Amino acid sequence: MSNLNIVCLDMEGVLVPEIWVAFSEVTGIPELRRTTAHEPNYDKLMKERLAILKEHGLGLKEIQATIAKIDPYPGAKEFLDELRKMTQVIILSDTFTQFGMPLMEKLGWPTLFCNTLEVAENGEIVDYKMRVEKSKYSTVKALQSVGFETIAAGDSYNDLGMIRASKAGFLFRSPDYIKADNPDLQAYETYDELLTAIKAAL
Repeated sequence: MSNLNIVCLDMEGVLVPEIWVAFSEVTGIPELRRTTAHEPNYDKLMKERLAILKEHGLGLKEIQATIAKIDPYPGAKEFLDELRKMTQVIILSDTFTQFGMPLMEKLGWPTLFCNTLEVAENGEIVDYKMRVEKSKYSTVKALQSVGFETIAAGDSYNDLGMIRASKAGFLFRSPDYIKADNPDLQAYETYDELLTAIKAAL
């Protein structure tokens, strides 16, 4: 077991429920249910989301109120705790610090690399700032460039880059159509299965 491994995990859909889906249910706005499992183009997806928020007069405060009620999936914290005893773990997410940090507290404060929102004084989300283009893939390649080997797991289109660039990569609770499009990738549904697969790859 090398100590030069870093496990890179997606957040939403893997450790916690999808924030935008939860917000869609609270607000009754079905268009907000679309996620990166439906739309590969993240910029397009976020522009659509911000336009919907503006149209309905919704801002950061309303979304954070929904996030406060979201709990990690059952077993997610225990899975992370076990994994972090074995190796370093980074959560790589296309979410935003304003959304992600309350959830990191519930997961025992793992390291989160994500993006940030630009919020006006009145709470309106006016724009967003991506940390780097293709953030998950770019981060995995950067970690490899400084001597680490990566193992990655995620559920959506925007996870495929980091999964395929890693020495071992897995789909976790992915939609059937993503699994069907990527038949060569091992796909798991439970944390025990994923932990066993990661352990074998370390």
